[in-house]
Amino acid sequence: MKRIFVLTLLALTFCSSLAFAEEAVAPTASIGLIASNIWMMVATFLVFIMHLGFASLEAGLTRSKNTVNILFKNTLIPAIGLLTYAWFGFNLMYPGTFNGFFGFAGFGLPFPTVDGGFLDLSYNEGYTYWTDFLFQGMFAATAATIVSGAVAERIKLSSFLVFSTVFVGLVYPIVGSWKWGGGWLDNMGFYDFAGSTLVHSVGGWGALIGAIMLGARKGKYVDGKIKPIPGHSMPLATIGVFLLWLGWFGFNGGSVLSADPALVSLTLVTTCIAASAGIVGAMFTTWTISGKPDLSMVLNGCLAGLVGITAGADQMGLGSAFLIGLIAGGLVVVSVIMIDKLKVDDPVGAISVHLVGGIWGTLAVGLFGQMAGAKQFGIQLVGVGAYGVTTAVAVFIIFSVIKATMGLRVSEEEEFEGLDVSEHGLEAYHLALSPAAKDSGI
Repeated sequence: MKRIFVLTLLALTFCSSLAFAEEAVAPTASIGLIASNIWMMVATFLVFIMHLGFASLEAGLTRSKNTVNILFKNTLIPAIGLLTYAWFGFNLMYPGTFNGFFGFAGFGLPFPTVDGGFLDLSYNEGYTYWTDFLFQGMFAATAATIVSGAVAERIKLSSFLVFSTVFVGLVYPIVGSWKWGGGWLDNMGFYDFAGSTLVHSVGGWGALIGAIMLGARKGKYVDGKIKPIPGHSMPLATIGVFLLWLGWFGFNGGSVLSADPALVSLTLVTTCIAASAGIVGAMFTTWTISGKPDLSMVLNGCLAGLVGITAGADQMGLGSAFLIGLIAGGLVVVSVIMIDKLKVDDPVGAISVHLVGGIWGTLAVGLFGQMAGAKQFGIQLVGVGAYGVTTAVAVFIIFSVIKATMGLRVSEEEEFEGLDVSEHGLEAYHLALSPAAKDSGI
């Protein structure tokens, strides 16, 4: 009886608190706004988890002697992204009224005071200003994370951090304003729901230019032949992909920008269908080509499906989502093989997943779903071209300046020893390797 009495008292207290809270917030914020803002914050947390996914995937698909370096980069990227976004990136991407190509609303974020309070609840019907900033800031850092995987195991840490600062702080928000900030592509009718192009292709172009300018890892291409350099931990890579899939619930689901039950649910379903189809498409493609199913390809197939659906996740039915993911899964396998034949060394397949998958997903908006049509396909094509040319040129300039002033690549001795020791003086694993294993560069 005593336990029942205590539980009843607690329940009554909780209900009274809810009633009081509802009465207190009702004059300034509707329950719908509160629900949407909470969902947007949850989506922000999920996108944040994606950085752990990228770190795990990149570490798993590279050699153990570079694990600390990989984890260090992926720890710094969200920090750099949030800081630059707070100081100037957010106001570059969302400048308000501007000429459609470039605008800037000023440095820093406004002082948080509204009628003596802390939150401006009139900022948007679905979320507050501060929620908007944090959600968009998580997206910004993702673009540089994509580049990290393609240049892994041979780029100088200091050079990469400088590149990331400029890329996330200036390049991403400026080109992002063309669509999400109400710029010229948005006015043209270009559609990119959650960033197949704005996030993934932009990062993918950075990955492609960076990988070309750095050159291949030592021993990757010998006497005209391709020598596979396997990653050291497929379990870690698999964990990374599942973390990324989880994060995509927030990446795409949060891009609804409200807690609209129907639209959020549809978006999450199409996202999962495309990811699943990407896995199946990659499995059949790699099994057909090589005669054996390749786990690394299947993992990238999942990501390619997710990237592919991201541009139109809110516009597709189940059949369209399935086809987009299935084709993306096949494309990523073919792309990895072709890029390797071109002697562009991409340790994690970032170019194939994010650039190729992003282009495909963006064009798919004009081929499938509610917006399909020749006119929309043409507009999507213009957007893909504009982002491709601008980002590629910008990244080339940034890397060229860094190369001329700081240098891009570590020495051959440092690369052989591993970046963990040469750059950090620290090892992720204390392994007693045989002389043969040491000679192989593990």
